[in-house]
Amino acid sequence: MKSKIRFVNNKIEKSFKELVNIDPELHKFVFRALNDIEDNAFCGIQIPKKIIREDYIKKFGIRNAWKYNLPGAWRLIYSIENTGISVISIILEWMDPKTYERRFKY
Repeated sequence: MKSKIRFVNNKIEKSFKELVNIDPELHKFVFRALNDIEDNAFCGIQIPKKIIREDYIKKFGIRNAWKYNLPGAWRLIYSIENTGISVISIILEWMDPKTYERRFKY
């Protein structure tokens, strides 16, 4: 299902734009992920509700979370909202494998 890509806040959007200068290869992977998610919002793997981080729920008001596996075991975390008219994929963050394991207690 097609979706519109939005960043959860200006800080994440700015980080994505700056990533091209900091880590061009990771920027390319995240950019490809955004295109895939835009083409099919459900292309990622849904994170079980019981392990969605409380700070995501409190800070961003999300009801679901999805992960998209990037090369090198990096993860992109996003949420999906249905406005009734369109589907919005909200990019929350991307993280390296150690951060992902620590935050999601794997």
